[in-house]
Amino acid sequence: MRNALSRWLPCLHWPRPTTASLRQDAFAGLTVGLMLVPQSIAYAALAGMPLETGLYASMLPLVVMVLLASSPLLGTGPTALTALMVASALAPMAQAASPAWVTLAVWLALLAGLFQVLLGLARLDWLLGVVTAPVLSGFTQAAALLIMASQVPALTGVSWDAWLTARSPAELGWLLQAMDGRALVFGLAGIAALVLTRRFASTIPSAALVMATGAAISWLTGYAASGSAVIGELHAHWQGLALPHGVGLGTLAQLVLPALVIALMSFVEVTPSARTEHALAGTSWNPNQDLLAQGLGKITAGLAGSFATSASFSRSAVNHYAGARTGWSALFAALLVLLATLWLTPLLRHVPLALLAALVVTAVSGLIKPRALARLWNFSRVEAGIAVLTLVVTLLAAPRIYWGVLAGLLANLAYFMYQRLHPRIIEVGRYPEDGRLRDRHLWHLPPLAEEVLALRLDAGLDFATASALTQRVEREWDARPQLRSICLVAGAITNIDATGLEALYHLRELAARRGGQLYLSGMKLPLETRLRQAGLLGDAAHVRVLQTDAQTVQALAQLQHPDGATEAR
Repeated sequence: MRNALSRWLPCLHWPRPTTASLRQDAFAGLTVGLMLVPQSIAYAALAGMPLETGLYASMLPLVVMVLLASSPLLGTGPTALTALMVASALAPMAQAASPAWVTLAVWLALLAGLFQVLLGLARLDWLLGVVTAPVLSGFTQAAALLIMASQVPALTGVSWDAWLTARSPAELGWLLQAMDGRALVFGLAGIAALVLTRRFASTIPSAALVMATGAAISWLTGYAASGSAVIGELHAHWQGLALPHGVGLGTLAQLVLPALVIALMSFVEVTPSARTEHALAGTSWNPNQDLLAQGLGKITAGLAGSFATSASFSRSAVNHYAGARTGWSALFAALLVLLATLWLTPLLRHVPLALLAALVVTAVSGLIKPRALARLWNFSRVEAGIAVLTLVVTLLAAPRIYWGVLAGLLANLAYFMYQRLHPRIIEVGRYPEDGRLRDRHLWHLPPLAEEVLALRLDAGLDFATASALTQRVEREWDARPQLRSICLVAGAITNIDATGLEALYHLRELAARRGGQLYLSGMKLPLETRLRQAGLLGDAAHVRVLQTDAQTVQALAQLQHPDGATEAR
């Protein structure tokens, strides 16, 4: 019973806390909590939610995730990327921060969490591999650009509608004059302060310090009284769990695709932090358990009236650098958020919205990596094109940015199928220096035997590659009438299906019609066992198994030219 319980509650495996470890976890938790409070408010604004809902997403959901996760040091809670995906999904459906918007955001969190829970229970974490590095790179960089663009109104005091409707230099000049200069100063100063502290003092809770300093300056200078935007009153309180108001099936259907994309992308966001945590600890990662934990965390966030959560790479890194040892650090962080929600929110009322925008811009600026695209271009132009396609479609499809992910996935799937349908098939010859079988045409080698077509397939032999193999053999068969036998170097063939088996029978028949044999060289034991069970290797008159390259070279060297004796059996 205890073993079953501990499997579902990894927190039971935490080491017994000591005074020293609790002190270290408390320090790390308070450091992350001081970072989490302003970030949660800023990301709530990015998600179009009431600001206090960011705090709700940082308490109970954080506790649920850390108790269930196999990676308890993750900095879970609201993140910029997930907040943007929430806002983009709901933008065509409701007015930001309205009751309808909040209800839809809650259902979106519930659906995304449900998808992750189902993936975890079914142990389908391998499906997340469909989000490849080029797709992720293109999407995150586009998302970062959209997030930064979304903060322009808060930084300038002028809405995007006004900027986009300017039709002449005179109108543009009027907008420049209408900008809130004080907001711009606050925003630029905040960005500079956050960048400098992140570069030279990464463990300092710079976000909290910048917010506190900004609130003090705002209060002393009468920033809000002059008409500039501040956070204002936060109607925050202890938020329990409750079922949301119902929505129609049609509305839920509209949320399914965005919820699935959020479930996939938010867990991809979790992956690097989780792998880093376990690599440092020397432990094995259980992604299905983390899928379950992240999914239940999202469901808890929805029941708490908030929006979908994920794991922040920056907060996870700060948690590690601050010396966190166990999940107790996350519990201390959640406790700090609770205390801030109950008693400290009045101190935030004077914080300029421009500072929240500065926090968001600084947080996502690291996602823009043009050098990564350049490196990808040098490695694979096709995959670089997939990354650029994902980026461009994401930008053009905004606010429906999930189309960018889908476009990238489809392009990547098409490239994958093209590669599978066009496997590397080479004719081999003996390399004289080491006796290995190498590409005959690349190294200008003679054939192993004039009457033998010796090919190597560098892929599995299945429905995707079988046709390419048989077509290659048939082309060579028609062009070179002296050929009688076929040798398939099968060392790279690790799997075979029914279509691949039929291809081998076809090759055997081609060789038999000309009085030759099918040689199978260097097969691994699992492949040889399956072919023996299928009966192919029982035809000793037409199929011969050669175990090594050396045996293959020796056996084919014994073959005589067509004008000599018949092939030795």
